[in-house]
Amino acid sequence: MQIYYKTDVGLMRRNNQDYCLCEKISDDLAWAVVCDGMGGANGGNVASKEACTEISRILKEELSEKTDERRLAKLMEKAVLSANSKVYEMSCEKSSLSGMGTTVELTVVKNGTLHIVHAGDSRVYKISADDTITQVTTDHSLVQQLVELGQITPEEARFHPSKNYITRALGVEPELEIDYLTDSFDNGDIVLICTDGLSNYFGEDELMAAVRSFKKNEDLVQGLVDIAKDCGGSDNITVAVLINE
Repeated sequence: MQIYYKTDVGLMRRNNQDYCLCEKISDDLAWAVVCDGMGGANGGNVASKEACTEISRILKEELSEKTDERRLAKLMEKAVLSANSKVYEMSCEKSSLSGMGTTVELTVVKNGTLHIVHAGDSRVYKISADDTITQVTTDHSLVQQLVELGQITPEEARFHPSKNYITRALGVEPELEIDYLTDSFDNGDIVLICTDGLSNYFGEDELMAAVRSFKKNEDLVQGLVDIAKDCGGSDNITVAVLINE
């Protein structure tokens, strides 16, 4: 298994409010966390970095190859909820950070299974060895709710004026509702985690075509970032991939 990631400020923002941390523990165990912060020039930076750092701290202390599936789910939930508490407390203690928050995508791959804890509109995709792509997570956003109600199409959602309004974010409230998801992670599969600075420019077919055009190494993450910038780079761009070789 290999992990590659890249984060870029893009072409329109002055600072990068995305943050990403990853670790390969063994050939059968690795994790990645991607956060997209919000809350002003300083707040977004702080929220995403603190969330990733707190999640990383807990995983480094407690995650091992001996962690079974039931305990892993509880550990991932513990890490994300601890990060939620930390970010929320910081926002209450300092007026300049009031209202800050962040999306969170925590992904652990272990012994052929993909585990995800998700809140917000950053995304996890799975690209199977047969070149099919699936968006594993469902956005917590206003436009996703409109899609589910049948009021707009998925294509219309990509360009909707309210597409950046999210309905869940880490650190905004003292409690956080999270999704826990699992999927298979077979030989040849790729897990792709990204912020909306990438996904806003791609439908699934377009993303699949882009992935096919790059080697399955650091060229893949750099290439996807470059395409997002070529398309306008209007937001920060972060992409992480875990490749089951």
